Amino acid sequence: MSFATLGLNRDILYALEKQFYTHAYPIQKKAIPEILKGRDLLGIAQTGSGKTVSYVLPTLQLLQGKPVAKNRHINTLVLVPTRELAIQVQKVYKSINDYLEQGIKSLAVYGGVSINPQMIDMQGVEILVATPGRLIELLEKNAVFLNTVEVLVLDEADKMLNLGFKDEMTTIIKLLPKKRQNLLFSATLSPDLNAIQALILHNPISIEIEAETQNIDLINQLAYLVEDVKKGPLLRYLIKYYQMNQVLVFASSVHRADAIADKLNNNGFNAMAMHSKKSQGAREDTLHKFKNGDLQVLVATDLISRGIDIPFLPFVINYELPRSPKDYIHRIGRTGRAKNAGTAISLVNNEEQHHFGIIQKKIKKQLVLSDSNEIDLKGF
Repeated sequence: MSFATLGLNRDILYALEKQFYTHAYPIQKKAIPEILKGRDLLGIAQTGSGKTVSYVLPTLQLLQGKPVAKNRHINTLVLVPTRELAIQVQKVYKSINDYLEQGIKSLAVYGGVSINPQMIDMQGVEILVATPGRLIELLEKNAVFLNTVEVLVLDEADKMLNLGFKDEMTTIIKLLPKKRQNLLFSATLSPDLNAIQALILHNPISIEIEAETQNIDLINQLAYLVEDVKKGPLLRYLIKYYQMNQVLVFASSVHRADAIADKLNNNGFNAMAMHSKKSQGAREDTLHKFKNGDLQVLVATDLISRGIDIPFLPFVINYELPRSPKDYIHRIGRTGRAKNAGTAISLVNNEEQHHFGIIQKKIKKQLVLSDSNEIDLKGF
């Protein structure tokens, strides 16, 4: 469906055309008209389904023609769980705003960097994208005020709750005006999410978009049964065998990501780890190198990977299986995008075989589990 049918104004449609947005995704098709009507909304859709654009466009349009609020008094607050997502969301706001006749200043604020520049940059901000912890720090320093907020967006609310931000979110919500529009987006429903939903949403419209598992048909999925101690050599073998010049490797923890990257570098591969313990500058530099093709192997944890969006990524490797089938779909969905084929490889040890069976049942695809013992790993 074309964006032109969703009630968006001429400026925003022009911005979409310049940014090469052609057709609206299902979540955008259903959410944008309702948000423009001022409705509260609960949107359940998987990561990568277009949720960000579904609220960026209408929140920008709702501000068109409105007088700018007092300095440091924002109109729209977007809460997100990670620095990477905050940066990504603000980039979408800026990419559309650059083409609007009435410019709307947006800003992303997050921890891990100095708070002082963010305090200075708060001047004139109308749309604030923030992680909960850093927002509370800014509030304590009177660098921002929430009493003029008209729209609250909680993006990836399930991840914020999983990361233990429930208390911070409750604190922030209590500081907001009671009369406001509330938009809650999540990949899943949970009891904690239901509690937050009951707290902030008023007569909401609910939109649930089923995970598009059929999209993974573009992905060539392979799997190898391998002892845990041989995963490193098998990983290095696969990178060489398939001549992988750009591959995203998923690790289960910060420690494991560092260990994998170190071992790869020691064996002559160009690899870097990206995770929450790295500084923001280091993470941005690593991701920039990987996107530009200057880094062969990026080793990342699940949380950090949510800021990684590369249209033509050819390879993804699960060094360890994720906790849930949904996370598996999210991981391998980093490849096989924009109708381009991709390859996803999972390294499965004996303890993971049962869990791998559950994943296959969920994605409705039976995969051959190749025996790595048939591969000569000497020298790797």
